[in-house]
Amino acid sequence: MTFLVQWLIDWPRRVAGHLTWLAPLFARLVVGWVFLWSGWGKLHALPQIVENFTGWGIPAPQLLAPFVSGVEFFGGLFLLLGLLTRISAGALGITMIVAIKSAKWADVDSLETLLGFDETEYLALFLWLAIAGAGAVSLDAVLERWYREPRGGSAALPPAEA
Repeated sequence: MTFLVQWLIDWPRRVAGHLTWLAPLFARLVVGWVFLWSGWGKLHALPQIVENFTGWGIPAPQLLAPFVSGVEFFGGLFLLLGLLTRISAGALGITMIVAIKSAKWADVDSLETLLGFDETEYLALFLWLAIAGAGAVSLDAVLERWYREPRGGSAALPPAEA
C-alpha cells in the first residue's frame, strides 16, 4: 500500500517537473489575449467606458477610464510576450479588485457568488502570475538569463591576489 501511495505522489510530480514551463505560458496566453482585446475595445469606446465608470461611482472617470483601458491593453500585450509579467499581472489584478468592488459588489450575496465572477477567476490567475512569474518560455526569462550572464572579459576573470 505504501508503494502505491508513493507512486501516486511521485509519478505525477516527475511528469509535472517536465512541464513546469506550460502552466505559466498557457495562463499568460489566455488572460493576455482576453485583456489585450478587452483593453482595445475599451480604448475604442472611451465615451461609453467613462459613462460606465461614472455610473459605478469610480472617481475621476475621465482620467481613469483611458488609464484602465490602457492597462488592460498593454498589460495583456505584455502578458502575451511574457514581458514585465509580475508588474502587468499586479496591475491587472488591481483592476479586477476595483471591478469587483465597483461593478459587482452589489450582486454579492454569498461566497459562492463572489467566487463565481469571471473577475475573481482572473484575479486568481493574476495573483499566481504576479507571484510565480512568467515561466521559462517568456521574454522575462530571456532578459533574466541575459542579465545574469557575465559580460565582457573582466567579469569572468578571478579576483586579483594581493
